[in-house]
Formats: sequence, structure tokens, C-alpha cells
Amino acid sequence: MPNDLPGRRSPGNGRSPAPDPMSTSRVVLILSLLLGVQPVTTDLYLPALPTITDRLGASMAQAQLTLSGLLLAFGLSQLVWGPVSDRFGRRPVLLLGLAVYTVAAVGSVLAASMEVLLIWRIVQGAAMGAGVMCARALVRDLYTPEAGARAISKGLSGLGVIACVSMPVGALLAEFFGWRAALAALAVFGAATLGVVATRFRETLGTPNPRALSPATLLVTWAGILGNRTFWAFALLATMSYGGLFTFLAASSFVFMGLMGISKPFYGVLMFSMAVAYLAGTFLCRWLLRHNGVHRAVAIGGALSLAGGSLMGGLALAGVEGVWAIMLPVYLFMLGHGVHQPCGQAGAVGPFPHAAGAASALSGFMMMLSAFAMGSWLGANMDGSRFPLTNGMWFWGGMTALVAWGLVYRVRPRSA
Repeated sequence: MPNDLPGRRSPGNGRSPAPDPMSTSRVVLILSLLLGVQPVTTDLYLPALPTITDRLGASMAQAQLTLSGLLLAFGLSQLVWGPVSDRFGRRPVLLLGLAVYTVAAVGSVLAASMEVLLIWRIVQGAAMGAGVMCARALVRDLYTPEAGARAISKGLSGLGVIACVSMPVGALLAEFFGWRAALAALAVFGAATLGVVATRFRETLGTPNPRALSPATLLVTWAGILGNRTFWAFALLATMSYGGLFTFLAASSFVFMGLMGISKPFYGVLMFSMAVAYLAGTFLCRWLLRHNGVHRAVAIGGALSLAGGSLMGGLALAGVEGVWAIMLPVYLFMLGHGVHQPCGQAGAVGPFPHAAGAASALSGFMMMLSAFAMGSWLGANMDGSRFPLTNGMWFWGGMTALVAWGLVYRVRPRSA
């Protein structure tokens, strides 16, 4: 079996091997698609968000709910999908989740009001949780923690490519075919990913846990995860960095198109360049892991996060205006984000080879809880200026650096 990632485990961490094990290239492809569902769902429709708000007669706060509500459902659903996947395996959870996601995407296209759109987006977010949670869990099924960080960084590189395409495609669809066309693209992606999983994915969980859903087992599992310092360090690292990304995604369309008056296609180009910076960060992550190890990689990423957030906030306070006063700091932040997400997501599930689904679910829930809180704050505080965006990015950059230099520095990844 092809394997360019040292530390590859047989499926199931040495337990009963799954039939027809997947090659590393197939694992990376499936990881890219499963992780890529998230940026497609959140990024592709952002250029159309101001138009959706106008055409459906909604307020800015209601429009923000289509993103923050989706992400809250995404986070909560993972708390269910995680133990279910530990009980029944990753494959049935993926097939069900992706099928529901595709149906919800079609429902969003047909929505006649913001309330109906919000309901379908919440369903879509809950279904999306199955794909992203299983992506993190299957990495732990197949790899040791250190190799898992390299594997998931490859999958996140694929996510970066998908994110690069999502914004420009969304902008072009919204500009020339309308906002419903942008939402229809989500249904196409969901159906395509479902087809790949149905035909190419093989179960990675060697021995399902028949007691994974019992209340007593759940309590013991959650307590063990939440009592683990390594989990908290790496889960918080991913959470703080994602908070900064979400702040930019949620506020940028209103700042760039509403405040600065740039066109949808140019906004799509800016988002493409942001995704390229993130993609570069995932390559930087793998280089740092090879030459410096996890802890130094995270420390360097923390410096990039702090530099990006502080530069953006400082330029805004100094009265420096313009697109590049925001975008140049964003590039620094996204380089750091490309380091923190592979290390944070792999590190959070690393200590739990027998409960990877539950650990992945808790980590994902924390990320989405921060996004929901930030989305709600932005919905209430977007005042027509750029300061909610710039101050939010400054805050998350500082918090990411504190976790990188503090909590992560004090722990060492280890298997439970």
C-alpha cells in the first residue's frame, strides 16, 4: 500500500484491519473533499450575502444568522455524530450526513424567505458536521499523532485549493446568474462528494465500540477528554485561530463591498488571494514539522497570528484606510492559520485512539461555538465602519498567540 507518511497505522489502530485499505493518495483526496465542504458552505455564498439580504428583505443581523446559525448547528451536531461514528463506523455517518447536506442545499436554493433559508442552512450545518468530524477522526484511525498532523495538513492543503476556488466562483455566479446559482453550487459539491465517498471510501474504524452511545460510557469518555491538558491546548489553538478566520469571513463582504464599494468579482479575487495565503501556510506547516517539530511550528505560527491581527488593528486605529490595510495583515494571519489548524486538529484527537470521534466532536464544537459567539457579536455591532472587523482580528490574533506560546508549550502530544 502506498505510504509517504511515516507513522501510518493499519485501519483501526492495530485492531481488526478494515478490508481493502485505502492508499495515502485516496485518503488525502477524501480528506480534502470532506474538509472542503466547510469552506464551500461558508465561503462560496458570501459574495451573494448582501444581495440575499436585499432581495429577501432581511436585516444585516438576519443575514449574519445564515452563517452563525449554520456554524452553531455544525458545532452541536458533531457532539452527536462523534459518538455515533465510534459506535457504527465512519462510513455510514458520512453517507447519511452528505445525503442530508445535499437535500438541504437544494432546499436553500428554493427558499422564498430569509426564515426558510435560515432553517435549511441550519439543517445543512448539522449535516456538514458529519463530514468534517469524520475527517478528523479517520486521521486518528489511520495515523499516529505526529504523522496525523502531516496527513491532515495535506488534506487542509486540498481545502485551501477548494477555498481558493470557492470565493471567485461564488462571486461570478452571484454577479451573472444570481444568488440562487451560488447556493446551487453547494448542492453540486455535496452530491459529488457523496458520490466519491460512496464509491471510494473504505471504513477506517477497525473495531466499533458497541457501548459508545451508552450514557455511562459517554460520561466517562467526555470526562476523560475534558480532563486532558493536551486536548485543551490543541483544541483551543484551533479554536482561537478559527475565530479570527470566521471574523474575516463574516464581516469582509460588508466592509469591502458595502463600505468600500468594491465589485463582487474583485471581492472574489481578494478572497482567492486570502485562500492562497492559507494554502501557503499549510505547506509552511509541513516544512516546519519536518525541521522543527510541533511545538516550534506552533510558536512560529503564533507569531504570524499576532503580527497579522496587531498590524490590522494598529493600521485601523492610525486611520490608514484602503483594501490593502486589511488584506496585507490578513495574509500574515492566514499563514499562521495554515500552521495552527493541522497541528491543532491532529493534536486534539491525538491522545484518544479509542474515542477519536468523540474528541473530534468536542474540538469541532469548541471552534463553532466561538464562531457563533463572534457572529452574534458582529451582527449586533456592525456599525458601517471597519472597526468590528479589525478589532476582532486583533483580539483573535492575540488569543491565538497566547495559547500557542502558553498552553501548547506546556504539553507534549502522547497517546492515551
